Amino acid sequence: MRERTVELTVAQAIIRYLDNQFIEIDGEEMRLCGGGFGIFGHGNVTCLGEALQDVKDTLPLYRGQNEQAMGFAAAGYAKTWARRRFMFCTASAGPGTANLLTSAALAHANRLPMLLLCGDIFLTRLPDPVLQQLEHFNNPAMGLNDAFKPVCRYWDRITHPAQIIQTLPNAIGTMLDPADCGPAFLGLPQDVQGWTYEYPESFFEKRTHRIRSQPADANEIADAIAMLKTAKRPMIIAGGGVQYGDAVAELTAFAEASGIPVVETIAGRANMRHDHALNIGPIGVTGSDSANTIAEEADVILAVGTRLQDFTTGSWTAFAKDAQLIGLNVGRHDAVKHMALPVIGDCKQTLPALTAAGYKAPADWTAKAQAERAKWDDYVKENTTVGNRPSSYAQAVGVVNDLCHKRDRVVAAAGGLPAEVTANWKTLETGTVDVEFGFSCMGYEIAGAWGARIAQMEREPDREVISFCGDGSYLLMNSDIYSSVITDTKLIVLVLDNGGFAVINKLQNNVGQESFNNLLTDTPTATKLVDVDFEAHARAMGAEAETVDHAKDLAAAFERAQAADKTYVIVMKVDAYEGWTTEGHAWWEVGTPHITDKDNVRVKHLEIEAERAKQRRGV
Repeated sequence: MRERTVELTVAQAIIRYLDNQFIEIDGEEMRLCGGGFGIFGHGNVTCLGEALQDVKDTLPLYRGQNEQAMGFAAAGYAKTWARRRFMFCTASAGPGTANLLTSAALAHANRLPMLLLCGDIFLTRLPDPVLQQLEHFNNPAMGLNDAFKPVCRYWDRITHPAQIIQTLPNAIGTMLDPADCGPAFLGLPQDVQGWTYEYPESFFEKRTHRIRSQPADANEIADAIAMLKTAKRPMIIAGGGVQYGDAVAELTAFAEASGIPVVETIAGRANMRHDHALNIGPIGVTGSDSANTIAEEADVILAVGTRLQDFTTGSWTAFAKDAQLIGLNVGRHDAVKHMALPVIGDCKQTLPALTAAGYKAPADWTAKAQAERAKWDDYVKENTTVGNRPSSYAQAVGVVNDLCHKRDRVVAAAGGLPAEVTANWKTLETGTVDVEFGFSCMGYEIAGAWGARIAQMEREPDREVISFCGDGSYLLMNSDIYSSVITDTKLIVLVLDNGGFAVINKLQNNVGQESFNNLLTDTPTATKLVDVDFEAHARAMGAEAETVDHAKDLAAAFERAQAADKTYVIVMKVDAYEGWTTEGHAWWEVGTPHITDKDNVRVKHLEIEAERAKQRRGV
């Protein structure tokens, strides 16, 4: 019997395939792809655009204002769905596609699914060089899209219509792979997009996916249990993989059964509620005194679902040099870091085996960790209390924390706010905090929040997405305020204005240097400074907006934002020098000048280098 086929263009076939991919989440079936973000140009409008119009009801296309922001929105969407669903981004050949490079890097660093459908040069080369084509003089096959190879988990250039029969399942397989998850890139030459092929109809049959979940090898689990049983001062580091692995309940059950204190990474914030007795706080450079104190003394550390980034490990000074590590992770690359005992498997499937082993941490160790957490709670309460002092990030965090719903989602990304949110935010419900510090991209704050809100509208439309954004990030990328208005996806955006890049100014000062080129007032080429009217700017994009003079006025403004029916922007000045969270910091390795004629820089260099003695050398 002859196989039934259907003649379609490459672009039509790609979109039809995506439209027929589904996923099962908590027993409910829904489309795997939530739609896409697109800006059309000559490299994607005539063919891909034609195909997308036919599925506008099932794969909604959100018109972006900036390609990089589109990618950030797709990342925010994927995070909100805990990597179980993704969105695509489409951009034209040339600068439109180039703008997605940073977004791809963010998704790669954070292990997030994102499908990039990007225009490419003509395969025939007959019209070369075309508008926006980058010519490589000695390699005509190389183009701009090759730059995505280092920042994507899957990369292909479609040079024949039949390729997508192999490529699309592999791209989706990559994006759904717990260990290999990341962005998938498809370069679509402008002529090939419109070429036709007799595709087998079976290729477009509905398919329902399920995320693979496999326990670790029994021998690895046995080795981990044996090491745990030697522990006198054990600790769990809970990373973002706990939420992506749907293992919050399993982590909590193991911690409660064993009495082992739990500390959270930045990506792992909201693995536990803040008031859980075994949540000892965030760890690392932007952490808490409570977590960092027990980390220094821990003898066995179970790292669950974390890639152990330097902000978590204090550039590998946060732990005792003889502490033993167990790396429980779906990814081998992360499980073996710093000579850890690898336990390579899904934490949801593996943690119950550790629970069943019956290990119990010494009661006095658990009690000590809890006492440290109580002291940290007192500090946070004082740090976030609004008084007669200058307004600060921490005060803004405290005000919002007290008034928001427990299921509202909080987003922060770059500058000083990730540290202030990580240190001071009290998690009201698990899975509600997105501090993007994997790639720490300025501009993610609003764009990522927009993507998160699109996802939230599909799950909890009555809840809010709250974005903490500095003035520097706002000036870099703010156009998705407009996107949120025209798509009726309300955001609450707090623009906290400290007059420039204040956190980098703080780093500059901390290494003995004078303020230079970070705060606007210290920028030598800024000879005619003017204040930006962020409120008027936000209103010009259709949002409601107001400015408050002090954190004392923020609570009333936030309540007005909650009551509003569209995006609401609150602007507040904060001090660039006062009000920073000063406790809870681990050492962080930064490069400092080994020779200098500046006395303060020389002194700070020696101080910083002296701390290197605590650094673990394991690789």
